[in-house]
Amino acid sequence: MKTRISILRPLILLSLLLFSLGAVAEEGTDDKPFAEKHVVLQISDPNPFKQTLVLNVANNLIKHYGQDKIDIEIVAFGPGLRLLLADNSNLSRIDGLSSQGVRFAACSNTIKAFTKKLGKEPALNPHSTRVSAGVVRIMDLVDKGYTLVKP
Repeated sequence: MKTRISILRPLILLSLLLFSLGAVAEEGTDDKPFAEKHVVLQISDPNPFKQTLVLNVANNLIKHYGQDKIDIEIVAFGPGLRLLLADNSNLSRIDGLSSQGVRFAACSNTIKAFTKKLGKEPALNPHSTRVSAGVVRIMDLVDKGYTLVKP
């Protein structure tokens, strides 16, 4: 009996370790292990000026800190999801920021609402990653020490 427990204990610990590592990798927040600053930018406004502004802020942060020293995620929800639609005029800017490590999160709740309204699911920018809820994603990142900026 004692031998069986001593064999199971390391297996259980290993399973827990692998599970926790998988959870961190899934969240995508450890992409820049040497980043000194962690910022989440919120876009929930349909105004093209605000969408350009959020991209400008991300670009300016990268210029100031350097792409390896700052971790940035832009979270789009509500009318701000338009920024991450495949036909958005900022496609090349999003491509450029993505190549510098900026992550883009699209709210699944908003995607469902757009789908209902349009009668079909909207095509998203290929650099966007779906999250269950934009606001929840922001709250989770803030809990992990990210600074929330709402340009």
